[in-house]
Amino acid sequence: MLALVVLAPAAHAAEFPMPEGGAALFGVNERVVTRYQDTLIELARRYNLGYEELLRVNPGIDPWLPGEGTQIFIPGQRILPPGPAEGIVVNLPEHRLYYFPKAAKGEPRTVLTFPVSVGKMDWRTPLGTTRIKSKTKNPTWFPPESVRREHRERGDPLPASVPPGKDNPLSSRAMRLDIARGSYLIHGTNNPDAVGMPVTHGCLRLYPEDVERLFDVTPVNTTVRLINEPLKLASVDGRIWLEVHPPVDDQGQQTDATLEDFEKRLDLLLGVNDVAMDWDAAIAALKERSGVPAMVGLELHPETPPGPAAPAAIVVPTEP
Repeated sequence: MLALVVLAPAAHAAEFPMPEGGAALFGVNERVVTRYQDTLIELARRYNLGYEELLRVNPGIDPWLPGEGTQIFIPGQRILPPGPAEGIVVNLPEHRLYYFPKAAKGEPRTVLTFPVSVGKMDWRTPLGTTRIKSKTKNPTWFPPESVRREHRERGDPLPASVPPGKDNPLSSRAMRLDIARGSYLIHGTNNPDAVGMPVTHGCLRLYPEDVERLFDVTPVNTTVRLINEPLKLASVDGRIWLEVHPPVDDQGQQTDATLEDFEKRLDLLLGVNDVAMDWDAAIAALKERSGVPAMVGLELHPETPPGPAAPAAIVVPTEP
């Protein structure tokens, strides 16, 4: 059973200490109690989540009228993306961006994480490694001809340019990626309700306040890795954690994560180490694709002391 602790209202963190000792699990899951005026879209933005991410783990709850006193699950625990913990990493199936700033001498390392919108099916966000080529405050938006054509065909023509201001789809900040074919940006949005969804023309959209924060701490030439990892695994104090997201294949279609995929990643994680698996928990995580880390096994190392239990959920009143 999870312990329920009522805390005073607080802003939800986007920056966390890097896990110690090479571990990859960080953050905490919470349950918040709604006020009568709350909606899931508002709660998602308040708690550093995308709307679909929050909706997926709260089935059966009316997203527009949860009601006074309803408990909402806030999925705040995550496994770091695979690969080097440096620069920016965007995991497309997760609809999430991670930034690993360089720490000052003597200071601990941290990770910043934000929900993002990525490319929709016919406007895919490219995979691979690139860099931030340039940064612009209060940008003018010059919609590409392909985007203008799409809007014309549906009776919603766009101007040749949109000046800075509240109607600018790029919001107040834009960072251009160094990708030869196409024009790809990390930017804000004038439609924050859609953050965390596959709705863009290939760019990466953040909440306006998140892109301003990222813009201020990210220098030009920062490395950006765009990855497609629907399954993430971590071993923490001998416990095996599995996090599964709805995957996206190279055609932009969602496909099912398979047990074979999980087993391959498990072999890479553990090598020759033995493990006691809870296969029911692993299969449930693969089926649910909730994005919430689940403990699915224990490494068999008699000399390894038991690690701490998973963080308990906490209940937070949502009144600002």
